[in-house]
Amino acid sequence: MTPVLVFDIETIPDVAGLRRVWDLAPDTADEAVVELASQRRRQATGSDFLPCHLHRVVAISCALRDRDSVRVWSLGTAKDGEAELVKRFFDGIDKYTPQLVSWNGSGFDLPVLHYRALMHGIVASRYWDLGEDDREFKFNNYLGRYHTRHIDLMDILASYQNRAFAPLDDIAQLNGLPGKLGMDGSKVWSAWQDGKIDAIRDYCETDVANTFLLFLRFQRMRGALSPDAFEKEVALFRAFLAEQKAAHWKEFSAAWDKAGA
Repeated sequence: MTPVLVFDIETIPDVAGLRRVWDLAPDTADEAVVELASQRRRQATGSDFLPCHLHRVVAISCALRDRDSVRVWSLGTAKDGEAELVKRFFDGIDKYTPQLVSWNGSGFDLPVLHYRALMHGIVASRYWDLGEDDREFKFNNYLGRYHTRHIDLMDILASYQNRAFAPLDDIAQLNGLPGKLGMDGSKVWSAWQDGKIDAIRDYCETDVANTFLLFLRFQRMRGALSPDAFEKEVALFRAFLAEQKAAHWKEFSAAWDKAGA
């Protein structure tokens, strides 16, 4: 079977980049830089969410379904820098050519990863192939919005209509899944400031779990999984959870049981 790789990233404002772009003094405090960026963004758009090129990646989590197993983990270690995390992500694609799955990956995660890979000089020839090296990629590649090597569940379920986009938390809960557990993207910056990188990585992993389980439902809906095959896939993921000792997985499992999916 083609490996399925579900992914999600967590980011913080690129403080060093903001200083450079706006020509701020090097000794300007990080908090002041971010507050200024938020104010300018709110004035321009009504939201303080920064554009993709001004985000810095602090965590990348993946769920890999391959052969007879499924697992979820965060790339690298809590001490690894951004370049190492981004390199590991693209190295995995170059090595295994997986089916990529995300929630809003086309609109956020991948553009951020593109900009950061560009900055760090990371080579990802398989990912960027549009048919020059492999003819099949001319008709189905990772970059084409309507191609299937990358399935952005949010995008496809909304029929590629921005006005129909929905948050992962809502759709997960509506489908009997745990959804967000104690953290969301708006809290990542404060958690990072408090040195809680492990909590950020744990949160990213549970987002990936929600996305993977929604992908299974999507596959059942479009007939790629029979009802029996779907139940076996869900059972396989529950077996993975049963083996985990970490607190965030115990919380996820309990919330899933409570939701009754």
